[in-house]
Amino acid sequence: MKYQANKGQVFYGHTIGILMLDSFVPMIPGDVGNATSYTYPVLYQTLKGITTKKMVARDSDVLPEIISKSKELISDGAKAITGDCGFLLMYQNELRQALNVPTFLSSLLQLPFMLHMLNQEEKVGIITADSTLLDTSLLHKIGINPNRLLITGLETYHHFYHSCLGESGTLDSTKVEQEVVQAAKHLVKQDDNVKAILLECSFLPPYVSIIISSPRSTVKKVTFLTSFFITSSKALSIKLPIIIDN
Repeated sequence: MKYQANKGQVFYGHTIGILMLDSFVPMIPGDVGNATSYTYPVLYQTLKGITTKKMVARDSDVLPEIISKSKELISDGAKAITGDCGFLLMYQNELRQALNVPTFLSSLLQLPFMLHMLNQEEKVGIITADSTLLDTSLLHKIGINPNRLLITGLETYHHFYHSCLGESGTLDSTKVEQEVVQAAKHLVKQDDNVKAILLECSFLPPYVSIIISSPRSTVKKVTFLTSFFITSSKALSIKLPIIIDN
């Protein structure tokens, strides 16, 4: 078998490129920002100086940095680009137009698919890092009717806020897990029509198993997105995205 080197590329084998906000949070196993969360190689780039605050304020530095670091990932061999924060959805359209590879910056992109799986009267519950930021204008970007959603935020939960929003540099996963489960139970209790939960925040996938197994939870399935596009190139001569549960 003959192999061809790509000019400027000195490492190989990864498919997914992940953009990381410039934050000070421990990325524990299961988190998008922890490479052990994946069963395949991934490649990271930090968005230098781009904090959550800058991102949601749509600071003028954000989009150029996102585009630049995405192109670096592609140059290094990434065949698809994702990100570590659901609110990067704000930049989904602009980044997709600037790149020539599949781009899926947010778990919220799964909402149309999830809603089509449910009956018209049924809803998707969303657990988000900060419910004050998940407004209708953002949901309209992906053509979502907010009437079929029920949203709860973790911004009022002490340990989550301290670790993930306040960026204290420490994280007690047991205490954060308790708060996430409490939020999930609160969400389901509000409306019997909630039949699925979507986790907006990339800090939350480590707690999926406990949400699913909670005996008081009526939600049957928790869906979340940490990557989207893998393995098909092994079987086909063309590269097609496929959905994986990671």
